[in-house]
Amino acid sequence: MTEADARHSPLAAESGPESIIEITPAALEVIIGLRGAEEDPSSLGLRMAIVSQPGEEFRYDLGFDEFLTAAFTDEVRTIGELKVIVPADSVDSLRGAVLDHTESQGLVIRNPNRPSVPNVEGLETGDVLSAEVEAVIATEVNPALAAHGGFVTYVGHDGEGVAYMTMGGGCHGCSMSKATMLEGVQTMVVESVEGISAVRDLTDHTTGANPFYS
Repeated sequence: MTEADARHSPLAAESGPESIIEITPAALEVIIGLRGAEEDPSSLGLRMAIVSQPGEEFRYDLGFDEFLTAAFTDEVRTIGELKVIVPADSVDSLRGAVLDHTESQGLVIRNPNRPSVPNVEGLETGDVLSAEVEAVIATEVNPALAAHGGFVTYVGHDGEGVAYMTMGGGCHGCSMSKATMLEGVQTMVVESVEGISAVRDLTDHTTGANPFYS
């Protein structure tokens, strides 16, 4: 392993409970340096939380907090010289994520999880038609969008032929998202699933933080 590889190989929690998020040596070095500029740094841990709503692309809040006064429901892990604090409602969405640092991007979180689906009253989600739509998304739509680092998440259908989805990754906040949804995703779904005649996008694209196009 080269020195560059070592700097980006994630470090898990040293002992005790299983790790939630892993941190590379490169990121750990930067965080420890930033913490050193704080008053009484030895009492501070890195608090990591997801602050987005269901159906939105993940947005993260990273900051220093006193780990000894962390809430009873928070999860606290030790990674190298750092305490990492994860609020209970962010644990599942951050599990398996990696915090890294690169010269071009700075601190970056690589998260294998996807946002939870928003609960939209009146939409069907557990029927045969939904299963057919989800299968097309998994086998055709998302593999095609992966080239742009994007994906769609099925929310449900209204029983009248309209399927509702959200867009994430490189498709969230992207100026091409509307065209991609209407001309690409809708075409694939409508042609493959009898009973679906249109697709609607529920994404709030004003919150996109990592668009493929701008």
